[in-house]
Amino acid sequence: GGVCVIEQFLTTKEKFHEILDSGGKGPNDDKASDDAGPKETAEDSLEEPQEKKCKVDPAEQERMGKQDSKRMRGQNKSRPHMKPTSYDNRRLCPSIIQERETKCVYGDKCKFIHDVAEYMALKPADVGEHCYLYDTFGKCHYGLSCRFARAHISADLKNLANEERAKAMVGRTPVRNSLDKDLQWRLRKKVVPFTASDEKTAWLENIINLCYFGIYCMVARSFSSSCLPFGKLQVSQENLARVKTIGPLTDADVIKLRQCEKKQDLIKLIHLSQCGNLPFRRICKRFGADITCGEMAMCTNLLQGQSSEWALLKRHESEDLFGVQVEGCFPDTMTRCAELLNNKIDVDFVDINSGCPIDLVYKKGGGCGLMTRTNKFEQIIRGMNSVLDVPLTVKIRTGVQEKANIAHKLIPEMKKWGVSMITLHGRSREQRYTKSADWDYINTCSQLASPIPLFGNGDILSYYDAMKARETDVSGVMLARGALIKPWVFTEIKERRDWDISSSERLDVLRDFTHYGLEHWGSDTQGLEKTRNFLLEWLSFMCRYIPVGLLERVPQKINERPPYYMGRDYLESLMASQHVGDWIKISEMLLGPVPKNFNFLPKHKANAYK
Repeated sequence: GGVCVIEQFLTTKEKFHEILDSGGKGPNDDKASDDAGPKETAEDSLEEPQEKKCKVDPAEQERMGKQDSKRMRGQNKSRPHMKPTSYDNRRLCPSIIQERETKCVYGDKCKFIHDVAEYMALKPADVGEHCYLYDTFGKCHYGLSCRFARAHISADLKNLANEERAKAMVGRTPVRNSLDKDLQWRLRKKVVPFTASDEKTAWLENIINLCYFGIYCMVARSFSSSCLPFGKLQVSQENLARVKTIGPLTDADVIKLRQCEKKQDLIKLIHLSQCGNLPFRRICKRFGADITCGEMAMCTNLLQGQSSEWALLKRHESEDLFGVQVEGCFPDTMTRCAELLNNKIDVDFVDINSGCPIDLVYKKGGGCGLMTRTNKFEQIIRGMNSVLDVPLTVKIRTGVQEKANIAHKLIPEMKKWGVSMITLHGRSREQRYTKSADWDYINTCSQLASPIPLFGNGDILSYYDAMKARETDVSGVMLARGALIKPWVFTEIKERRDWDISSSERLDVLRDFTHYGLEHWGSDTQGLEKTRNFLLEWLSFMCRYIPVGLLERVPQKINERPPYYMGRDYLESLMASQHVGDWIKISEMLLGPVPKNFNFLPKHKANAYK
């Protein structure tokens, strides 16, 4: 069904795009001449997103056309994707950017530019007058390659520094959990010892195999006490005493966990593939998210020391209760991964993703596939629990098939296996986002999970939705898509009100995201375009938000199709557009013009309104 927007703001698709193309002027304010360029029509859509705004280079198009059709099969294979590095082919040598005293070790064989004058002639124009990194940290480590370089480059092309501000930053580590180069080398060479994991995995496999002989139930009791408090769960002194002496946990761990018990009505931001990055989580923390979780990381990639996968584990200093989420389908690799994380990174909990619906993960037995492989699932949970000093949590769905819920059968078992908290998404794998989340079923499962805390997830976009969810027996609520559509929903829930946020305030939120992105990914062309790419992914969700002041009735429901409407100002209308070219306009307000041959199609083309 459609959203009830006040009639005076409603319009048609043709008029909506006509007004946006005219810069906010109505059709009667300034009639376009007959020889003006063609306007966007009703046929314009995400399928051909940038025919008018971003032409693809003919040579590149011909090259793509010649690719083997077999290689293009599968999910997102036809999605245009250009790496940020491709927009900056002629790059300055890092030895010059970092102002090293020694010359480049590669000499004449170096693929980067060493002539500063040549580089400056090729470098794209600066985006702005002020560099966020220089203003924040006192020095921009991207030097001449920074796209805001005029703020900190002298007339003789030297990188300037604000000594006073740089001194204030000494000893501070805003981002933790980076991959150490020595550890990466040892992981790649397979010389990192996993003694505890290997012992536990072999022992567990033998124990579970003995279940057929009736010995299993006697041994399993030794694991039940490893279940730790999480969220609002209160633990008796008797239980605390037992935790002190069994398993790898210490008094310090218990004390650390009890801080989060004091929080009431916890709101959790779970991993969001492609969008749940560190800069976005910083935005959500500012608006009131209690718990944040990194994007899903593949345990095999972590064990191989892949830098891109380890980047998903990074934690900002503002994330006071932070967990990482891992995916895998084998007890030995998952247990090894847990031991590695336990020893090498700073984290408050580790989450197993057994709810991921994508084929790549499911078909090999991971994600949702674990819910139907209970023997392996049990080995994974018990094995990881045995080597972790922090709580182990699990995210699940209602089941795999649409009309065959199995979560209620699995939850009592997971309690025995030692899970500290469960997050339940109120849909099956088959449903994806085509049906509403089943909160009645979530309520039933939360009662079965007691005293283990269970967080409910699904269709929360307003404080009304959150309050309705809190009427159930869940210990907290988890937000995913709702946070992408409007990250200020955390503030609305905490303050129990609707926030009619203005378009300029929303633009300020996006500007802060770009600042955090430049800090996280870099302020050179590569970092700037990576920030732009993630900003556009986010805007593909944010455009679904309808301002509260334009609604006939509140709240807006997450699965309702937004109608075409004009905002109260041009920027509000632009933010309501679901055309990728208009998202690019917004990105250009914050990050400057897109590069030549730029192309973008969102990864998450929504099927929420089908």
